[in-house]
Amino acid sequence: MTFQVHHPPEPHRKALIGSKSSFWLHSSRCGFDLIQPSSASTLSSSPKINLPITMFPPKSALVIIDMQNFFLSSALGRKIDGVGHKACKQLIEHAMSAARKAKMRVVWVNWDVWVYSIPSSSSHSFSFEGEEVVASGEVAGSVGVDKHGKERKNGIYKGIGSSLGPIKLESGEEVDGGRLLMRSSWNASLYPPLQSLFEEGQKLENRPDQFFEKEGITTLLFAGVNTDQCVGGTLTDAFSKGYDCILLSDGCETSSPGFAQEFWEYNAAHIFGFCTGCEDLARRVAGIES
Repeated sequence: MTFQVHHPPEPHRKALIGSKSSFWLHSSRCGFDLIQPSSASTLSSSPKINLPITMFPPKSALVIIDMQNFFLSSALGRKIDGVGHKACKQLIEHAMSAARKAKMRVVWVNWDVWVYSIPSSSSHSFSFEGEEVVASGEVAGSVGVDKHGKERKNGIYKGIGSSLGPIKLESGEEVDGGRLLMRSSWNASLYPPLQSLFEEGQKLENRPDQFFEKEGITTLLFAGVNTDQCVGGTLTDAFSKGYDCILLSDGCETSSPGFAQEFWEYNAAHIFGFCTGCEDLARRVAGIES
């Protein structure tokens, strides 16, 4: 004789999270809904993307951070399979095509400095230029100094705004590297495999947050380099301003130790919002719900 234990079905619970003006819906069966309809009882009939969460493409944007020559180009000593290149591949093969198919906005956020108004804290993080003062009090020359105050023995730059000089590309062509992360310089330009994707869009005339407000964008998906620095900093800024934040874990990388990436993936999933991947996004968009 066999016995079967019958467990009662889990109750279907629903919740409204937030305030009347800005809220998510949660269902114990369907998960989180970030669409933010005009009222809790009104749901849009437009296409939706279902990840572990439900999002509305016209109110969402893919934010790609710092995928520039300075951080990715082998001409500056970056390994072709190094930090950022796997993320670049995932963005090209999955996230970008998914975003365009779903008619989601794609916003590129880059270093693009045009005046010497960089805070000391930012200059320090990129190393800086130290001048040698000789006995007479005159300046004998300058060297690159790292963030710990030690002279840089290797490296071709001396901090933000310093000249990189001529750079030889893989093709053999020589270009002017320009001043570090300054506007219109070669080093601050997008990494070439991403440039054509950028050119499919148009340049924003306003800051991203002003654009988001104007377009009614409330959900942001983050990718780029470095996860624990510029990507993470931008994500937490957005979180503090009330945006719904999603980290694409395979669409971002860092040169920091592995635990730094794990830290951000954990906190994106448990504190700041959600964590998913480029391939998962592409799969869900392929089966987009109308």
